[in-house]
Amino acid sequence: MLFLLIVIAVLALMYGYIGWRLIIPAALSLHWNIIFWGILVLSLFLPFIPVMMRFRGAGSWCLDILAWIGYLSFGFFTLLFAFLVAKDFITLVITGIQKTAILLGLSGSGGSDTVDPHRRQLLVNAVNIGVLGATGTLFGYGIYGALRKPKIVRVEVPIRNLPREFDGFSIAQITDIHVSHTIKRPFVQEIVDTVNELNPDAVALTGDLVDGSVDQLGADVAPLGDLKAPFGTYFVTGNHEYYSGVEQWVKETARLGFTVLNNEHRILDRNGSKIIFAGVTDYTGGQFSKTHTSDPHKAISGAPEGLPRILLAHQPVSIHEAAKAKYDYVLSGHTHGGQYFPYHFLVALSQPYISGLHRHGETMIYVSRGTGYWGPQLRIGARSEITLHVLKSA
Repeated sequence: MLFLLIVIAVLALMYGYIGWRLIIPAALSLHWNIIFWGILVLSLFLPFIPVMMRFRGAGSWCLDILAWIGYLSFGFFTLLFAFLVAKDFITLVITGIQKTAILLGLSGSGGSDTVDPHRRQLLVNAVNIGVLGATGTLFGYGIYGALRKPKIVRVEVPIRNLPREFDGFSIAQITDIHVSHTIKRPFVQEIVDTVNELNPDAVALTGDLVDGSVDQLGADVAPLGDLKAPFGTYFVTGNHEYYSGVEQWVKETARLGFTVLNNEHRILDRNGSKIIFAGVTDYTGGQFSKTHTSDPHKAISGAPEGLPRILLAHQPVSIHEAAKAKYDYVLSGHTHGGQYFPYHFLVALSQPYISGLHRHGETMIYVSRGTGYWGPQLRIGARSEITLHVLKSA
């Protein structure tokens, strides 16, 4: 509850800033002020209503529509906030330069302000209208980016001591689908069809499959049972599974045919040659249950020495312990690649990597941008993806 109150308080400041910089300068009549401030206040709380109703077990097409509207409004206003902050920062810098020039005698302008107040207000409102237009344009592009088919990203990964039999071994990674009010069965079916067309040797689902209970979303994720891979399909938990009933989802994914790796490993054998395929619970799992404390070392306990080690770990921050445990390669998600600019900067505050392939000491890690989206139906500068990892001899 405390976290929710903090989130609402932060958003209230953001929405208040929007009103301060857009509504007040417009000098509107009382009638229009009430309308626009009312829209801001309603938009502030609207995204939370479907979430609270979902946790109470409610679910209907009306709630789905409400979620669509609420999340879209959230995306638009947070994007607008970023534009306004950027605009005000640029204005502040220009004003500072002008005043500095006057003080240094580099400008011919006097100290008196002879600009007509009415003209100044027209200029401010014109700039604000331009900001609204730019926000709307980018907002539309962001919706398109979120709803279009995920991109296929092929990554060739050099692995030391990789047996010849595993050279070219492929792993299709899907992650952060976030099946919920706005992502439903048709999208999941499209993902399954796309993955099966890739003919991977194995499939890895690295967490954050859902935002809701098995009762609410079981039918929507059902197509995942049709995934095909000769070396199996594997699942590890993400943080959102713990908000949605983790034990039920562990059972459901197992029922759909996934091998659930909760700090466990499997040995994959191809013509007598072997690699280790391990998975850990989400980095925050221990906060919900001690039995779900993430442990890359435990995940390879009892595994033969000298074999290549592949790890599935939802959050990139797991790389620190994974490197100590001497994994060769880690597949992660969680970040969504920031999902939409400029909020990817916030992701960097908690994760060592935002997206793509990186070397961390002797361990390689790939961070997927995610296959779905979370919250606002926006993706800007971070297209969703289905990743095909191809192991190659180093």
